[in-house]
Amino acid sequence: MKIFVLIFSVFTYSVFAQLPQENLLKLKSQIRIDKEIQGQNILGVKFEKKKPMLAILYSLLLPGMGELYAGSFEKGKYFTIADAVLWGTVAGFNIYGNFQKDNYIAFAQSRAGINPSNKDDQFYADIGYYNDVNQFNTEKELNRQFDETYDPETYYWHWQSDAQRREFRNIWLSSENAFNNIRFAAGALILNRIISAINAVRLVAAYNKNLEQNVSWNLSFGVKNPPAMPSTFELIFSKRF
Repeated sequence: MKIFVLIFSVFTYSVFAQLPQENLLKLKSQIRIDKEIQGQNILGVKFEKKKPMLAILYSLLLPGMGELYAGSFEKGKYFTIADAVLWGTVAGFNIYGNFQKDNYIAFAQSRAGINPSNKDDQFYADIGYYNDVNQFNTEKELNRQFDETYDPETYYWHWQSDAQRREFRNIWLSSENAFNNIRFAAGALILNRIISAINAVRLVAAYNKNLEQNVSWNLSFGVKNPPAMPSTFELIFSKRF
């Protein structure tokens, strides 16, 4: 670059030194420097550097979109596919969990005689461990946990056998496991977004570096002699991609 500047300086000095001072001042006023707008090619198509923060935002909204913004969706499509699969998994577990919940409530109502009105999740967890409300209350009283006992009239239940209680427990567990799996799927959704964002930032950095490497400056100059017009010295800078 220094050699180029030196050669250009010597050349322009030798040209200007041969001109009379009066013509030199006139020529100076007529010089036209055409520099293409930075980030544009000769067709006027604009090439701009990608912004890492936008890539992160797109990846957080939908994994793979950050890679698409960076111009490399081929590497980001797997994040999009994984996101769709994970959302399908969340929906599937939620549907199955609610289905099994309806089943164990109906089972307890028909086999243990419960009244499902205003019963919380803890109640259904407790009735899976005890044959009836009296057994539950007796254990709580022995442990001096009087505030945790149930009103026998409002929270009545009585399993006809241990087999029925265990069957209820298994249905209840399948529902709870489904809901717990939703949490893991939700964590996977978050992790998928984080990894996609990191990958998108890496691709944006590579895109910007490649953009800089493919930019070149061209310099041309000459003297125009249009008819019946004064000569004009042109110094033209252009930036190509």
